[in-house]
Amino acid sequence: MESTTTKLAGEFIGTLFLVAAVVGSGIMAARLAEGNDAIALLGNTLATGVVLAVLITVIRSLSGAHFNPAVSVAFLLRRELTVRLVTLYIIVQIVGGICGTSLAHLMFDVEILQTSTNVRLSAGTFIAEIVATFGLVATILGTLRVNPQWVGATVGLYISGAYWFTASTSFANPAVTIARGLTDSFSGISPNDVAPFILAQLIGALIAVFCFWMLDRSDQAKGTQN
Repeated sequence: MESTTTKLAGEFIGTLFLVAAVVGSGIMAARLAEGNDAIALLGNTLATGVVLAVLITVIRSLSGAHFNPAVSVAFLLRRELTVRLVTLYIIVQIVGGICGTSLAHLMFDVEILQTSTNVRLSAGTFIAEIVATFGLVATILGTLRVNPQWVGATVGLYISGAYWFTASTSFANPAVTIARGLTDSFSGISPNDVAPFILAQLIGALIAVFCFWMLDRSDQAKGTQN
């Protein structure tokens, strides 16, 4: 059993590198795409999905590799984590995400402290964040039922796909959303849109937890009958 300090370090480092990948690849992609948003999004997608798969695979044994308050809350609701640990996870995830944005800015020689002007909120993107986060949590819980060793790969693949089939480009993560509010780059989000996105993400996570709770009850009922 890993110590709390080790778990928190894993969540901090993982979220930092995840956000650095999202923001950094967004800056690089926008520079190289020369105004072609489709190419920029493709570059952003590939980097994020690949790095996320690696981070989850490497850090999962340390902390569970959540890097995401919505995922941590989902496991709290499933009574697999304590309130205290989830609270600490959320704090280090947010701090790690903000540090990840700053690191990306440092690497690309841009102003470290920024505020995004990228307006993303609409009825469609709100619904998209519910769908994106539902799908993310469902991917995690569903993969854990089949083979826990596949979580890194399935989450990386899901996020890569969800970048394209959701209108919001699948933020699906409150810590990442907060961090992306602090970059005025391709991957940024206006601070005014952050709270509604987080609300949608939590709704999506809650729906996923409820669906799997019902699925677990169904499995238990079948087991009792057999």
